[in-house]
Amino acid sequence: MSQQLARRTPGDTLRKISNRFVRTEVRNGKNHTSIVMPWLFLAIPLALLLTFTYIPVGNMIWYSFTSWDGLDQTKKVVGIDNFVKIFTRPEYWQVFAVSLYYFVASFVQMALALYFATILSFKTRFRSLFKGILFFPYLINAVAIAFIFLFFFRPGGTLDAVLGFIGLGNVSTQWLGNPDVVNYSLAGVAVWRYIGLNFVLFLGAIQSIPKELYEAADLDGANRWHQFRYIIAPGIQRIISLSFILAIAGSLSAFELPFIITGGANGSTTFVIQTIQTAFVYRKVGLASAMAVILLVIVLLVTWIQRKIVPDEKVSLSS
Repeated sequence: MSQQLARRTPGDTLRKISNRFVRTEVRNGKNHTSIVMPWLFLAIPLALLLTFTYIPVGNMIWYSFTSWDGLDQTKKVVGIDNFVKIFTRPEYWQVFAVSLYYFVASFVQMALALYFATILSFKTRFRSLFKGILFFPYLINAVAIAFIFLFFFRPGGTLDAVLGFIGLGNVSTQWLGNPDVVNYSLAGVAVWRYIGLNFVLFLGAIQSIPKELYEAADLDGANRWHQFRYIIAPGIQRIISLSFILAIAGSLSAFELPFIITGGANGSTTFVIQTIQTAFVYRKVGLASAMAVILLVIVLLVTWIQRKIVPDEKVSLSS
């Protein structure tokens, strides 16, 4: 009797109570309660999702077909004129070139995160310390990071001081004032800022792989590279695919760091910064909504293409 009580978990108790409740309701002819209850629990999340996601997106799509300035009571419908203006005026779509810096940086970030996650998934000295160091930047507020790197990149600041200390003082330049360098600087900040997210995703996926596979690989004489190629890489394929989608979306929607550090000056304006300026500086909410719709369609299209090229297949490592 005592052993049965020891093996009983709170989940078992709740499950028995739930089953007894359902049987009682069916016996009394009130089985509709078991159907309604799940929807009652979903009511609040669905209401929040509709209020703060789908309804605003619907309004944004409607505004994209108008010339609304954000203040007038009436919204004049202009059809697809906003979309035609975006694709026919280079200043609206040429800023996508800035996203290429963040796009390349995102792959550098993924490669570094995967490397460190692989190394720290094995027995390594000070492993917990290095995990904390890598993940810590992701915990810091983006505004704080932007102000930190304002001092880091300023002339005579931390970066110039470090370069001078190691004998590279002649390399010092206007890291944020030179249009040829500013996007490299900001992309580097983005790598440091978001490497912790991918690191945690990769590390969690790697640690979920059964240890028996590594033991069998060791018996077969496989080195670390072979273990990564034939065990780790196939085992975390889904997480790599997810990180790839996040990298594309993040590179196209880069906003916080360039907006706070440079305000979009010196050729660092991203598509999102230009959208914000169009809406709230130039009072062209309809045009800005069309730009946001285009960005949404691009992200969805690229995600769909990626899913077609690299389908989300189930991976079996035990076969």
